[in-house]
Amino acid sequence: MRSLHLEKKGLRGLAIAESFGPNSSKSILSGIVMRRDFIIDDFVFGSTTIGGDDATDSILKMYNELQRPDVSYVLISGLIVSMYNIIDIKQLFDSLTIPIIGISYNDSVGIDSAIKQHFPNSFESKLSEYNKLGKRDKITLHTCHDIFVRREGCSLNDVRHLLDDLTLDGSIPEPIRVSQLLAKTLFEKGLSF
Repeated sequence: MRSLHLEKKGLRGLAIAESFGPNSSKSILSGIVMRRDFIIDDFVFGSTTIGGDDATDSILKMYNELQRPDVSYVLISGLIVSMYNIIDIKQLFDSLTIPIIGISYNDSVGIDSAIKQHFPNSFESKLSEYNKLGKRDKITLHTCHDIFVRREGCSLNDVRHLLDDLTLDGSIPEPIRVSQLLAKTLFEKGLSF
């Protein structure tokens, strides 16, 4: 397992975000490789099925397509994407052996009832995947905004330090903000992967 070398200005991470619409069957995933000093090094794209179970595999495929052994961590905007397509953070960490960080922006009591409502005949497997995620940790950024994180392969203190460094203002770290803009633009242009 590689550690986060937070002292390195050129520390590179892969940030992944998504975009989809109300009538979409697929969600566009965009990933950017950004250095800690905000230099963008690379892009990669993928997709997930709305309501499906393929998000973890899609992220693994995106990482492998990059062929970038210098990527030191993966930062994901939400571990529950594409209408309950749940990302297995432990599987990502076990496969990639680099820190994996999932961030969200709102406190919640959980989504058990929503999963049961959306998947009345098959909610057991979704609930099992959701419960494997474990609890989220709250972090107050230097911008005074709260975010919530799940992590594998790194300490909460390292995550706090990294996200403080990557967040210029508000609550969204810059690599995620750029990745979200890219995914949204690709979706609006009608592109798919």
